[in-house]
Amino acid sequence: MQSVAVGWQVFQITHRPLDLGYVGLMQFLPGILLSLPAGHAADRFDRRTVLLTCNVSYALCSVLLFLQARSGATSVLPIFAVLLLIGITRAFSGPVSQALVPQLVPQEHFGNAVTWGASIFQVATVVGPALGGLIYGWTHGAHSVYATAACMYSAAFLCILMMHVRTGRMETRDVSLDTLLAGFRYVWQEKIILGSISLDLFAVLLGGATALLPVYAQNILHIGPRGLGLLRSMPSAGAALMAILLAYYPIRRRAGVVMFVAVSIFGASTIVFGLSHSVILSSIALFVLGASDMNSVVIRSTLVQIATPPAMRGRVSAVNLLFIGASNEFGQFESGITAQWFGAVPAVVLGGVGTLVVVGLWSWLFPQLRQMNRLLPTLETQVIPEAASQQELV
Repeated sequence: MQSVAVGWQVFQITHRPLDLGYVGLMQFLPGILLSLPAGHAADRFDRRTVLLTCNVSYALCSVLLFLQARSGATSVLPIFAVLLLIGITRAFSGPVSQALVPQLVPQEHFGNAVTWGASIFQVATVVGPALGGLIYGWTHGAHSVYATAACMYSAAFLCILMMHVRTGRMETRDVSLDTLLAGFRYVWQEKIILGSISLDLFAVLLGGATALLPVYAQNILHIGPRGLGLLRSMPSAGAALMAILLAYYPIRRRAGVVMFVAVSIFGASTIVFGLSHSVILSSIALFVLGASDMNSVVIRSTLVQIATPPAMRGRVSAVNLLFIGASNEFGQFESGITAQWFGAVPAVVLGGVGTLVVVGLWSWLFPQLRQMNRLLPTLETQVIPEAASQQELV
């Protein structure tokens, strides 16, 4: 809900697509600067405590957005300042939340748990943007959306508070450059992991159609903030349906090929959306885009966690989320710049074409990823040997 309100409010103030790019940049920069300490914090401190602290910070940021909206501010600078704080919080909450999941379910059910967790999350992101657009339209302002978001973050805090899991300190070594860089070093050595997260990085970085949805809603499709909420919901609706299908019918064979095909469909759907002037066709393209993206999300998320030793999951998750942040938030910045230079339609279409080019290039650069067959769980306490880890996953 909050992302819809921020995007629409910023565009209403400035009417510049470039400022929608700045929205993503403000949330992406902290992820770059804080990825190393955030990943180390997820392995060094109790993960539940860190997650509780992050949800308090999220709620406070929503309150700050509420106050600036109620004051009738005509400058986007206060919004960008709060978005920077959200980015800092996200830099810490992302790695710790991903690293905590394997402690909540048995190892043999982890892949299925990832899929169900993704489906529940996508259902929330279907309801959220649509509800955010409706609330924005009904109340004629973003303040009600921000107040609702603050209440939701408070509810999340209470839910986490009821969890009894305690991870304690996973990393026992003292803080050093070696321990900080351990996650990057592990990802670089494991070419399957490197290929999967970098494929997502460049594909979504180029195919960032969702960043320009406010422009399409107002200037191309002419459907206003309520229609914007609908457009924002369609990728999540497709992702939610695909996640449920994957939960009942998991990917059992040729996972690498499935991932490459899914990203190709993602790029093609981006091109269709960019060229469309029909609300129905645009909605269908966004739905297919979200469904195809969910395939690669499930494969990548499962692969990263089962191939990583428990004591390093925070740092490896930080690297993974750094790539995801680069593809999402920096991709939003890239889309804003290209739309400012060339126009919204050429920016989206060129991004979709670039995604297809990346798929072909990565298929050649990472044959191990293309040949990956099944995702096989490893023992919870086993540290995967460097020489054998890829063989166990293929």
